Amino acid sequence: MRHSLKTTQLVFSLILLNISILTAQRHTISGHITDESNGETLISASVIDKLAEKGTVSNNYGYYSITLPAGNVALQYSYVGFNPRIIEFNLTKDTVINVKLDSNVSLKEVTVFGQRNELGVQGSQMSAIEVPIEQIKNIPSLLGENDLIKALQLLPGVQSGTEGSAGLYVRGGGPDQNLMLLDGIPIYNVNHMFGFFSAFNSDALKNVTLYKGSFPARFGGRLSSVVDVRMKDGDDKNYHGNVSVGLIASRFNVEGPIWKEKTTFNVSARRTYMDILSQPLIRAYAARENEGDMSKTTAGYYFYDLNAKITHKFSDRNKLFLSTYLGDDAIYTRFRTSHNMRDDNESSQWMSLNWDWGNAITALRWNHVVTNKLFMNTTAAFTRYRSHMNVGYNSEQTDKTENPPRKTEQKLKVGYRSGITDYTLKVDFDYSPNTSHDVKFGVNYTYHTFRPDVTTFFASNNMEGQDFKLDTVIGKGNIYSHETMTYVEDNISVTDWLKVNAGLHFSTFNVQKKNYFSLEPRLGLRILANDNLSFKAGYASMNQYIHLLSNNSISMPTDLWVPATKRIKPMNSQQYAAGVFYKLKDIADFSLEGYYKSMHNLIEYKDGASFMGESTGWEEKVVMGEGWSYGVEFFAQRSFGNTTGWVGYTWSKTERLFDRPGQELNNSQVFPAKYDRRHDFSVTATHKFSEKIDVSATWVFATGNTATLGMQLYQRPEIPHEAQQNGDESNRLTHISSRNNYRFDNYHRADIGVNFHKKKKHGTRTWNISIYNAYNQLNPFMVFRSANQKYNPATERFEENVVFKQVTLFPIIPSVSYSYKF
Repeated sequence: MRHSLKTTQLVFSLILLNISILTAQRHTISGHITDESNGETLISASVIDKLAEKGTVSNNYGYYSITLPAGNVALQYSYVGFNPRIIEFNLTKDTVINVKLDSNVSLKEVTVFGQRNELGVQGSQMSAIEVPIEQIKNIPSLLGENDLIKALQLLPGVQSGTEGSAGLYVRGGGPDQNLMLLDGIPIYNVNHMFGFFSAFNSDALKNVTLYKGSFPARFGGRLSSVVDVRMKDGDDKNYHGNVSVGLIASRFNVEGPIWKEKTTFNVSARRTYMDILSQPLIRAYAARENEGDMSKTTAGYYFYDLNAKITHKFSDRNKLFLSTYLGDDAIYTRFRTSHNMRDDNESSQWMSLNWDWGNAITALRWNHVVTNKLFMNTTAAFTRYRSHMNVGYNSEQTDKTENPPRKTEQKLKVGYRSGITDYTLKVDFDYSPNTSHDVKFGVNYTYHTFRPDVTTFFASNNMEGQDFKLDTVIGKGNIYSHETMTYVEDNISVTDWLKVNAGLHFSTFNVQKKNYFSLEPRLGLRILANDNLSFKAGYASMNQYIHLLSNNSISMPTDLWVPATKRIKPMNSQQYAAGVFYKLKDIADFSLEGYYKSMHNLIEYKDGASFMGESTGWEEKVVMGEGWSYGVEFFAQRSFGNTTGWVGYTWSKTERLFDRPGQELNNSQVFPAKYDRRHDFSVTATHKFSEKIDVSATWVFATGNTATLGMQLYQRPEIPHEAQQNGDESNRLTHISSRNNYRFDNYHRADIGVNFHKKKKHGTRTWNISIYNAYNQLNPFMVFRSANQKYNPATERFEENVVFKQVTLFPIIPSVSYSYKF
């Protein structure tokens, strides 16, 4: 017994000694990877030990950590568009190496180590695409305003809404099913000008990644996609910026150091000015229409957005970020007229409309390197979206026959308020115990305040001896909810050819004394055939606790965000995907993916129900059902060299079924989703001829959208023939065979743009000439029915000639803009 105990102790001691030796023989190299020219952190830069053939990538803040055996190492640091750097040394202890890479914009050859590791052939992540900001800026766009959302619409698996709109419909989902993150903080309304422009100013952006499926566990709260947008921190060495003037908007960006290599700032702003330019025309028209009266009229529409960020580096282990975003749209009309009445009495009227809506975001982040292997990011954030509308009327009369003159007036004011406010606190960790594991985990708490529509009404009248006053508020009170999220994920290198990303996302939602829980597993798998070919598969379960109420095909300020309730359950989805990824060296990256997604507890309006910005009773107007989408996506992308761009093609099918008892739609039959499209093809390319000229072009083709239209008209049997001869359709019955029974004509268009650059003494001047819809294709924005009828005496019936006519919103549109980079 004693001998056995001694043997056990000896074995245990040997095991501890072996662990100690192994631990002592491994050391951690960590630090930040930045752009040498401006100090910007490089997201997902590759760090590879060429001797051990092990590697890692930098996180969203440029931090990396890699643990290697003691001895000689040869670390290669690389990033797309930058010259790689190799550092060789003898690793004997934990070491901090901050690396600065110098950019090479004319780099013709980029090795696999220079690509974003987790997205390409080597990584386990699939259904994700990173779009370089410079490519987004070069894509020709509507009225010369380069647009992040419209660039994403050109990617496979992503569809636009109506002609020219900035909506995203990803793999069969709706526009409310996209998690739009600006520096990790959700933004609710991503559109300007009723959806025709996005709220992102590309001058302020550093990095954009779109996730369409196989979502990492750190993301949650939406069903269909994640758009992760990262802002620039600001140049830590020099002051520079750019100014741009276009047909409808101007913008500027300026950045630089407050304290060199310690504190930086980055500020970008944009505003349209059509309201200012149109004022003389509006006043001239009003003066002509009200000739003889003393009138004054102003009216207009504009939008603006402002991005600002301050970064302070306390040390290599601590960094603080303060960022904010403000964006608003506004419509205003003010009309005043006055004239003399009989007996020299005076009368005047004022009418006004002020309607503004937009976002506000503020976030404070603290980066802290806890240990060389553990990185922490703590965020406190405020998010608000609101819509305010005020309509006023005032009529005033002055009776000069009395002494003193007597004034009487009528007043009417109507106001409308809605919105959502979030307060968020979250902590995220990156833990790299060794080169086989890259662990991420964290917690998140959000306090939601939903402000359903509130209408204020004020009226007063003291004319003609009356003394009337009314002041009231109509609408529901605020709805409060608590949402929590906990996640853990591990990117595991099992063998050289097998990599697995496994994770769990757990969330809770408390609203109106009702608790919802969701456990969402995530799994990604990569099998590497060789250095240039891999096979991937992924699964993701997603849950969404909020809904967007809208019955418009474009984004409107009356759209309302509402939470899941006791009656309306959260939406959830299950998505499966598989694909093959191939890198053709020095040419492009290719991928072919197939997916199937099922969606549950989707909401649709009941037949005949509508929404006009009023949330009262909305639960009674909607029904819940199921949906599914499946398809195949092809993507080829080149992001280096003088010629860049991509080709994308999607074949997909998206359907809905509402057959629950009491919640039936379409006679409980399957019907296509509104934006179901069988084919979607796009190609975009930019070629740099020289330092002075570059050209870009885009061509898109898509199957037409669907719509619900009455295809046939029937006369009402109870109405005499003579009464139906007046052509009034109310005298006839409209037959609608099914939901979304009509399909628009196929959509296609080409856009082209040319940039002319010239270096000046203090910067670079650029003229941009773009043509949207270059060959003037008349694509349908909407379709309506026009019916002509003729009475046939032989049959004693009215014969219908039903014709469908389309409305085109955007024909060929040329634009020109001027920018100066200093």
